[in-house]
Amino acid sequence: MPSDVASLKAFIEREIVTLRADVRRSTDAAAPGPGGGDGSPPGDTLGPAGPGVREGKQCPCGQGHGTRHSCVDAGEDHDPWRCLCSTLPAIPVSAALLTPLRDDSGTVTDFVISAGNHIRSTEWLKSPDQQAGQRFFEVARPGAAATGLLSAFREVLTTGRSLDGLVVDYTEDRYGRLRRVQLVHYAASCGDRVLTTWRPVRSQAELLTIDAQHLASMGWGWWDLLSGGVSWSEGLQRIFRTDPALPWSLLELCDHLVRADVGPFGEFIASVLAGEEPAWTRIRFLVLGEIRTVDLLGRPVAGTDGRPWAVQIVARDLTPQMRSRRRLVEKQVETEQLRQQAAAEQHVAAVLREALLPTYSEGLAELGLTAAAAYLPAEPEAAVGGDWYKCRPLPSGRALVAIGDASGHGLDAVARMAQQRYAMAGLAHSGACAGDVATWLNELVCSDATPSTATMSVGHIDDDRVFRWTCAGHPAPLLLRGGHAFALPTDHRGPLLGVLPGHAYETAEFPLERGDVLLFYTDGVVERRGQDITEGIAALTRALAASSGRPPQQIIDRLTEEYERTVHDDDACLLAVRID
Repeated sequence: MPSDVASLKAFIEREIVTLRADVRRSTDAAAPGPGGGDGSPPGDTLGPAGPGVREGKQCPCGQGHGTRHSCVDAGEDHDPWRCLCSTLPAIPVSAALLTPLRDDSGTVTDFVISAGNHIRSTEWLKSPDQQAGQRFFEVARPGAAATGLLSAFREVLTTGRSLDGLVVDYTEDRYGRLRRVQLVHYAASCGDRVLTTWRPVRSQAELLTIDAQHLASMGWGWWDLLSGGVSWSEGLQRIFRTDPALPWSLLELCDHLVRADVGPFGEFIASVLAGEEPAWTRIRFLVLGEIRTVDLLGRPVAGTDGRPWAVQIVARDLTPQMRSRRRLVEKQVETEQLRQQAAAEQHVAAVLREALLPTYSEGLAELGLTAAAAYLPAEPEAAVGGDWYKCRPLPSGRALVAIGDASGHGLDAVARMAQQRYAMAGLAHSGACAGDVATWLNELVCSDATPSTATMSVGHIDDDRVFRWTCAGHPAPLLLRGGHAFALPTDHRGPLLGVLPGHAYETAEFPLERGDVLLFYTDGVVERRGQDITEGIAALTRALAASSGRPPQQIIDRLTEEYERTVHDDDACLLAVRID
């Protein structure tokens, strides 16, 4: 089977030429002798006037003509428009000759009915000859201009291409009743005028057939292999975006094939020409720069010798479905890429969490402290965000306890969190007090090229059981003592980190007792959508008081359960430290 368009077209042409030659031979063999069935010479069956015009026959315009004379050959007094108008009564549907009316700019605004026949398209409409001299869109078809009929007539007049079947829904209030009819209009240019005919839709089934082609994106065509005639339905014209008056031949169909589908289309045509019924294939065509995917169902129409003299093809346009499928595949690929990216970020963040947020160091026990911590993501799939904590012994014999929240989400927040956490730990190793650590860290955050802020509470627990701490815009730790819970005083609280360069943070002292539990948390624990943060802090304080007597890990587990029972928009951290 040919794999290129030129070879495929040559194959189709050979098949058609062979078919026509065979049909001619069979027709010639069955024809009567040279004299005809009645002994008259060939071509003389209609007399000297030639085909269609007998000698002495009157032309419809009323003028007599001699042998083989036509209307356009008449004398100077002959009026071709009168001749044309006199033939209108012979047309079996409503017909009219229209003369265009133009405004000052030359735009056609309406048409005058120059002549018409006596056929009424429906019983309540006047016949065209009764409307002669009147404007078509004012009297004959009021309101029809809005349906596109006026534009269609203009195009016929301008381009010379005929109008082939425009359905117009025509409604009129006649004799106190609303009357409605659907008319199918045809038109052709006739010099500087338009000859138009119209008829009612023959049946509701005809209109439904037209609508069904549109709704199902279907159409059908007929190719007469002997005469070369081609007939397409409105649906097929819509699929291939063709001029109604210029349907494509089989060879022209080949010119619009996508290269890769030349072979399959050739096999399809070969099957139909071979008489196989039915033949089906899916073919892509390039139409006005767009690839259209079409299902084709072909059927041969056999002649008297049993060979296919015509080809009928039903087409269904799958382009919208294929376009949607491509978009779906693209979305699936994009979704998979985003999933893989999210999985990679989650893995990286999980590794960072294990590296940056250990539960606590066993060295704390040597200092008489027990600690437990938890990271609480707002979404189960999230691994870590900007929340962090730190609880570990220092070389000086003190315990460093800190918690903070770097602004943002995702890996960017993780990077800032790691930077701030490690910087804070390094500054704390210098032996500086909590206020100095916060002051230096604030300068670091302020100098960051990326505009960002952070909150933090940091302090030391010395062997004298005094908590010396400072606060940079962070919620105050809660203290659980003797079954009661309350927040530590925050008179010394300073601004967020990264907001006010040069600010000196103060250090406050709070004495601790054996059995006290300090609870550090980030704002994600107490923030609720549509709720004041003070209500969340109060609820957390009550939950902490209800956990009196429990070890730090059980306190964290219980508070985690409370957190997971409600919807949260932000990640959170919890750190509980007990004085043993």
